[in-house]
Amino acid sequence: MQELITTPAGDARLTRFATPSRTKRRALLALGHGAGGGIEAADLQALSAALPPSGIEVVLVEQPWRVAGKKIAPAPKTLDEGWIPVAETLRKRARATPFLAGGRSAGARVACRTALCTGAAGVVALAFPLHPPGKPEKSRAEELLATGLPTLVVQAGADTFGTAAEFPKLPPTHRLVGLPAGDHAFKVKKADPPVLDALVAAVADWIDALLR
Repeated sequence: MQELITTPAGDARLTRFATPSRTKRRALLALGHGAGGGIEAADLQALSAALPPSGIEVVLVEQPWRVAGKKIAPAPKTLDEGWIPVAETLRKRARATPFLAGGRSAGARVACRTALCTGAAGVVALAFPLHPPGKPEKSRAEELLATGLPTLVVQAGADTFGTAAEFPKLPPTHRLVGLPAGDHAFKVKKADPPVLDALVAAVADWIDALLR
């Protein structure tokens, strides 16, 4: 099910993966995409398929720049403007169930920056781009550290934007899961085991613990 929502940055598109009809919804998780791709990303699709049967509704959010057919993502401020109205709408639709914000790469940064102001109960950050490739001195850790909410970070073992070992000490509210292989898109080499199942398990377990 798809829907357009108007934002100051243009129309954002929502794709909803609802829980099965006889499954009680326990939470609603909104996930944004990265700057180099859309909601077809393997990690976003894996979560959309796996979580609804366990009571977690997933909504994939396409930023206005992607909906408009542009190839280059705008500045962070514009990304936030394209996300906040969507997140606020979904929080209201979540009603009595918790609303969780998240995304991959640039989408993770957006979720971290805006989670408090949109009323999220927690943040899921996939492939958080800790720094530009080859430039560890340009850290974006502050965005992650400042969420002020329970936050899950899942990083691939060969992510050039930052592996788990490169992250600073995180506050008690945060959990960092480092996967044994995979690049920034969680793609693995032929000799390495797949990591998407582990990613899904990490997110599902973290949400379960948060909802207890």
